[in-house]
Amino acid sequence: MTIRISAYRAALAAGCCLATLSLAAPAFAQDAASSDEDTALEAGGNGTVVITGPVAGTEMGRTSIARRQASTSDTAAILTRIPGVSTVTGGGFSSMPSIRGLSEQRLTVLVDGQAIDMSCPNDMNSPLSYTDPQNVASIRVLTGIAPVSKGGDNIGGVIAVDAAPPQFATGDAVLITGEASTFYRSNGDGFGGAVRLTAASHHVSATYTGSYTQSDQYDGGGDDGMVRSSEYAKTDHALALAVQSGSSLFQLKGGYHFSPYEGFVNQWMDMTSNKSWFLNGSYRGVFNWGKLDLAAAYRDTDHVMNFLEDKLPGAMPMNTEVHSFDASAKVELPVSMHDTLRLGGEYHHQWLDDYWPPVAGTAMMSPDTYVNVNAATRDRIGAYAEWERHWSDRLFTVAGLRYDRVEMNTGDVQPYNPMDPIPMGGMGGMGTMDMGMGMANPDVGAANAFNAADHKRTDNNWSGSFVLTWRASDMASLELGYAHKARSPNIYERYTWGVGGMASQMIGWYGDGNGYVGNLDLKPERADTVSAALDLGGGSQGWSLRIAPYYTHVSDYIDAQFVQVLTDMMGMPSPFVQLKFANQEAEFYGVDVSGGVDLWRGEGQDGTRLNAAASWLRGDNLTDGGPVYRQMPFNARLSLDHRQGALELGAELQWVAEKTRVDATRNEPVTGDYALVNLSAAYTIAGIRLSLEAENLFDRAYALPLGGMSLGDYGATGDLRPVPGRGRSINVGLSTRF
Repeated sequence: MTIRISAYRAALAAGCCLATLSLAAPAFAQDAASSDEDTALEAGGNGTVVITGPVAGTEMGRTSIARRQASTSDTAAILTRIPGVSTVTGGGFSSMPSIRGLSEQRLTVLVDGQAIDMSCPNDMNSPLSYTDPQNVASIRVLTGIAPVSKGGDNIGGVIAVDAAPPQFATGDAVLITGEASTFYRSNGDGFGGAVRLTAASHHVSATYTGSYTQSDQYDGGGDDGMVRSSEYAKTDHALALAVQSGSSLFQLKGGYHFSPYEGFVNQWMDMTSNKSWFLNGSYRGVFNWGKLDLAAAYRDTDHVMNFLEDKLPGAMPMNTEVHSFDASAKVELPVSMHDTLRLGGEYHHQWLDDYWPPVAGTAMMSPDTYVNVNAATRDRIGAYAEWERHWSDRLFTVAGLRYDRVEMNTGDVQPYNPMDPIPMGGMGGMGTMDMGMGMANPDVGAANAFNAADHKRTDNNWSGSFVLTWRASDMASLELGYAHKARSPNIYERYTWGVGGMASQMIGWYGDGNGYVGNLDLKPERADTVSAALDLGGGSQGWSLRIAPYYTHVSDYIDAQFVQVLTDMMGMPSPFVQLKFANQEAEFYGVDVSGGVDLWRGEGQDGTRLNAAASWLRGDNLTDGGPVYRQMPFNARLSLDHRQGALELGAELQWVAEKTRVDATRNEPVTGDYALVNLSAAYTIAGIRLSLEAENLFDRAYALPLGGMSLGDYGATGDLRPVPGRGRSINVGLSTRF
């Protein structure tokens, strides 16, 4: 089954880009309640990093979303500028963030304040895939101890991505404002455009945002050639309404996301359609007794997997439907001049149905529908209390306690056919062997055993956090923190049941080609984390340095244990294995270092700044004595940024060490060290910003340390290799605000 964008849609996309460019003209003046401050990446309290702002600055580690819009359609990729944050390879706009060794499944990831549920057995539509850098206004990343008020059911950090806040007119005239952007990338012939338009009075504001992006397969560096199954296309639309009255703000936002196709280089399947719509509502009031926040959200997602052209011939449709609902109430009470109390309650409901329609004319995938997950539910009710105390102007603490109850259940399942042939090696063998109608399918026994078991599970999870911040002087501050967090298994970890080679290889977001089997008896993960951060310099000092060590111990860490080696169609061992989700024990420790120094400081934002960042991480599975899968090796980044008036220049050197600590259970590949050079320039005139960037300037060939295996290439050539990194790309961007 081949899915490609139609000529009509391509013409429409090109038209959108031209329309976007036409908006890049001098616009009429207006009043706005909020100004466009030139803020960017900067260290905040408790390891919080904020990415905002229209242009690049020159302070420590500062970058901007606008500076990266031309180079990526993947919001998660922007986060790799933050020490301790890496991305796990997915599709072209669907990579999965990892913070200090803990993967996306273990983080709190919020889009406009709301969580987005996993809607795919390969996690193809990860939360950040529903965002576009062209229309993202701010990203907040908390790499250190996350206070309990930031969310439950997680053991790692927090990522919050938000669109621009509502704007209101300050006078009697109607405010008309907006922004537009477009880009082109030479590697993959990627292009796209975005627009944001706002019309507002003093009390009412309406904002439309829309974006489109697409790309063909990219080329690896050097002689690596085309990387198959790396094409993608998507569009996003949203309409936000806001009403302000006195100290109250009401907001309602609805939107639609559609991706007609997205190749996945390290998965057996590709995404052939993803449709999702949502409706969010919120209220915020500020009173003399404190603040009140109320929110509710609903999202509906229809997800389809099959093969794009790189993985043809063949067909294997896999459908997932998800409905989710959120509601929350939060109160902030200033109980004294020095004390603030935060109380909150949350409810989250997820409903998921995962089924694989039969394929006519095949022995293995017919005549019945394969029911992978039958109307599973995952309901979480949480409540927390948090106390912030300012002991003095230089010393304050935040302490909190949280309880989350997670209830899960699902219906009975079924295989394609009780008498179909045994999947000898599944996708790993690129074929099957028909063993005759008298041979039983192993999925039949697995389905019967699953259906005979009790599916309902209830977890009672307690979490707590404590953070102390001491500002010893204007040049030095120290943060210390401890947290105990708990996270329950997701639906796929608990409820997937197929033990046949092919069925199990359809499960997993690890990009390794292996097969995964769920486990009804999984326990929640329980993590204890201690972290510290020492900040020196900053402000008017002209230099800054941050050193942040950490340690996390996870009991009942959900990893995988070996079941068997999968065989090919001739019954010979393949490069892939079958694994079962299992509770084990793990630890993660390391240090993040960042800093910078002004080489020249002019007026306003003018100046030249040298920035550096480095991260070292070690993740160990204490049960089997080996490394934890997909841990980023030592990496460092050195950048030189210059700004003078309308001109911005940048040069960057990124170095990643050889990855030799690999998970033998999953046959994780070793990858070599590499260094990449990136150059950038931008010029702003009459409100129009033109940017030019050369990524991987010397076209260096390298393998992605967290990329997994290039299964798209393996299916076409029979040669198995790690996913190659992107080769040289010349990126051009154009944007304006009016």
